[in-house]
Amino acid sequence: MKGCNYLGSRKERFLQMFGLEEQKKKKPSKEFVFELENDFKNGKKCRELKLRIESRVQKIKEVLRSGEEKEEFDRFGVLLHGYTALVKVMARFSAK
Repeated sequence: MKGCNYLGSRKERFLQMFGLEEQKKKKPSKEFVFELENDFKNGKKCRELKLRIESRVQKIKEVLRSGEEKEEFDRFGVLLHGYTALVKVMARFSAK
């Protein structure tokens, strides 16, 4: 087949068909890192953050046990779930 402009692989044909061959040549961008991840890498900041979170969890538990503010009960429950999730994430990150 003379004059056939055949590309070797399906992937190359697909990229050319949709004009994506230039994107393939570009270098991959740097992975996004959250500020919190940088704090986790710093051992001192991580310990301070963990102590602060644990103290807040204890305060929230005390408020929930007292039962005085019934209208705020749901809000404190959501906060408690958020803080416990953060502690779990910190534990997984420090394990790596």
